[in-house]
Amino acid sequence: MNATCFQVDERCETHRDAQQAQQLLSLNSASSAQPSSCSRQWLARLLLLVLLSIIASTPFANAASYDEAVQQFHEGQYDVAAQTAAFEVERGVWSERWPRLLIRCQMVQGDYKDALQTYQAAIQRYPTSIALRYLGLDVLRFNGMQDEVGQAEADLFSQLQRAFAGYVTRDNLIAAGRYFTEQGEDAREVLEMFYDRVRDRDPEFLDAYLATAELAIQKGDFQVAANTLQEAQRLDERTPDLHHLLALALEPSDGQAAGAQIQTALQINPRHLPSLQWLAEKAIDRERYDEAKDIANQMLQINVHEPSAWALMAVVAHLKGQYELEQLMRAAALAHWSQNADVDHLIGRKLSEKYRFAEGAEYQNRALSMNPLHLSASFQLAQDMLRLGEDEIGWEIAGEVAKADPYNVVAYNLMTLKDRTSKFEKLQRDGIHVRMDAKEAKLYGDAVLNLLSDAKQVLCEKYQVTPDKPVIVEIFPEQSDFAIRTFGLPGGAGYLGVCFGRVITANSPASQGERPSNWKSVLWHEFCHVVTLEKTNNRMPRWLSEGISVYEERQRNPSWGEKMTPQYRSMLLSDELTPVSDLSAAFLSPPSAIALQFAYFESSLVVEFLIEQHGHDALLAVLDDLAAGIPINDALTRHTGSLQKLDAQFDEYAKRLAHQYEGLADWSRDTLPESRDLATWKGWVRLNPNNYWALREMARAALEAEQWEQALVPLTRMQDLGVLTSERDGPLEWLAQTHRELGQERREIRTIQENLAQSSDALPSLRRFIDIGQSNEDWDNVLDASQQALAIQPLLPEFHLASAVAAEKLDRHELAIEALTALLELDPVDPAGLHYRLAKSYDEQDETFPAKHHVMMALEIAPRYRDAHRLLYRLHHPNSDQEETSP
Repeated sequence: MNATCFQVDERCETHRDAQQAQQLLSLNSASSAQPSSCSRQWLARLLLLVLLSIIASTPFANAASYDEAVQQFHEGQYDVAAQTAAFEVERGVWSERWPRLLIRCQMVQGDYKDALQTYQAAIQRYPTSIALRYLGLDVLRFNGMQDEVGQAEADLFSQLQRAFAGYVTRDNLIAAGRYFTEQGEDAREVLEMFYDRVRDRDPEFLDAYLATAELAIQKGDFQVAANTLQEAQRLDERTPDLHHLLALALEPSDGQAAGAQIQTALQINPRHLPSLQWLAEKAIDRERYDEAKDIANQMLQINVHEPSAWALMAVVAHLKGQYELEQLMRAAALAHWSQNADVDHLIGRKLSEKYRFAEGAEYQNRALSMNPLHLSASFQLAQDMLRLGEDEIGWEIAGEVAKADPYNVVAYNLMTLKDRTSKFEKLQRDGIHVRMDAKEAKLYGDAVLNLLSDAKQVLCEKYQVTPDKPVIVEIFPEQSDFAIRTFGLPGGAGYLGVCFGRVITANSPASQGERPSNWKSVLWHEFCHVVTLEKTNNRMPRWLSEGISVYEERQRNPSWGEKMTPQYRSMLLSDELTPVSDLSAAFLSPPSAIALQFAYFESSLVVEFLIEQHGHDALLAVLDDLAAGIPINDALTRHTGSLQKLDAQFDEYAKRLAHQYEGLADWSRDTLPESRDLATWKGWVRLNPNNYWALREMARAALEAEQWEQALVPLTRMQDLGVLTSERDGPLEWLAQTHRELGQERREIRTIQENLAQSSDALPSLRRFIDIGQSNEDWDNVLDASQQALAIQPLLPEFHLASAVAAEKLDRHELAIEALTALLELDPVDPAGLHYRLAKSYDEQDETFPAKHHVMMALEIAPRYRDAHRLLYRLHHPNSDQEETSP
């Protein structure tokens, strides 16, 4: 990149301001050579004066040669770039950029001693270079010269004090911004006073964009980072750092796009250490530990001392239960810089991402013992504590981070959430602590406690677990709050609940739109995670954890959990079926939402297969091995045979299930017409009367045209073939609608019942079933359907009202009381009438005191309520035959 020099005419006009600033700075710095918070603030203002006066790049000869050498560095030709830089340094070209480039080449390859020699010679020649001094800090650290680092920082700060008196290059300003960021200065001020100003003065200077993105990513502002980097792509797309940073910015929202950016970075530079680290981390996430080690070894071939490579090797060793090897790997990572807090922070972060929160927190504490100002380690520790259920400690640390770093988006979001959740209702029973919106707690809080208590009893007994600490369940009425509590940032669409061990976060029905999922099914699933994670000390692969939870959903209620569908059948028979040995990878960056759901379904089939073939005790033994630190593949081999055999047997099992599902239908799709026209499908179905996909498309076309008789033909045929399915807006819902439109109520009822037997969240079908039951005064069906509806949507009055009426008709007064109490919380039109009905239900249960309370409440609202007067009189005179009070 060619150097660009530019100068502002107002230099003389700011001279007086600079003199005044010099006097003020002298007062702040007279007492100490070390940079204080106060002096750094003055320095930021002084450098702002410089930006307003002079920004220049040091001119030097052979600019084209330098650009070529920089590109060689970007492409991973570190030796070639180093030779070019060394030649220019030795022949005495006057430019600090050559020794800086040489140092970067030496540092990236682990030639720390050579880098030290280069730095010591260069700083004698260029003592005013902020960028060189900033680069030199790491040179000293990695040479074990920690005592000298303190003096070097003081010298750097002194040079920063003097910088405003002369020319300040863009490189120096960016280095100063990075230095102040590391010192904990306000990120917004660094952004505005350094990076933005440089970009405004020279929109072609790539490093200003990279520094801005680095800062934004560090603070969790991924959108700003992505926007900045996408703008920078027009400048120079042959820079791997740009694509690596863009991957980090995109990863929280689009894992596939992030992976593509890493591939681009590695195409430019196959030896780009940050991108290789990203790949190694993803391999760990996928539980491909040998692959992660191979990538780490690639990194070590570039730099045998690379701390991140040794740190990731330590992570793999820990996850494999090789704890002595883990400590050796950690020691290697710290061999050249023993106080490198980034090493323990990285190890701890990866362990926490594997749900090893206690071990992760221990590593963050180690990082903080080395560098108490390491805000990333502090915030990770806060999140670890919150996920361990140590709320008091976690919130305190998160608050400290938010105060120290106001630009940290994740910390700000979390503390804002804390203020909102402080108003949550707290419910407790049997070692289960539930926190939820106060209004929602009144509507279905008791039902939540009942379900979780039942789950604890059933699942803890089944998996031989006895939790010794409370289980915390937080239910959020706002999806964004759930996402912030769970992931730190808004997003996470599609997640209904997440379990961290003893902490569960879940979306309430209020956050899910018109057709929420069955909250009982979700909480049963998540509590099963609590049990299995407890049993394994959080040492289990994601596929097994999810597989057991989905399996246990179906065991609890056949309508819960993932079940076979036509699309799943096709995926089981295709190459989308993942081998058991690689199942965790299916959960990371799936290509589509259906691919992720299929991963849940397939994992549950693996668990079902293991139990059918080897028994529940074998599954328990696998979990016990995981708790002992034995890797999953070794544990499976110990109790089910070779992994290759398991993969082959499960593949056969899955395909057998898929073929059993086929029934008599033809599932071919090769010659299907592309038209959506009803006439086309009718003609095609006449020639292919058993083709599932054609029948489905014909039914859809007929429904869209509201030709109900025409729709009945393919739907009835699908029913005869045994392939009607209960997915949302699927064939069973279509058939029920068709029967309704044709006035075939009995057939409609049978179809609805079939749909409800298969689906856990068929709210429209339940609503219709309740209407039919009320019309026919079939109160048993009304009560059953309304109770099912409340397991999906407890926030609507209609289902509580239906339950109340049916319960009263059936003399199920305990359920009537529950429903009527909920209705009182939903802003009823006739609260007096609800209090009167509550009083009657309590009276029927011989509970006189609450009966009197509610009848008095009814009279307080409606003083002339005659039925309430009669009931009040009878409650006070239980042995009297008088039925009416005096007017």
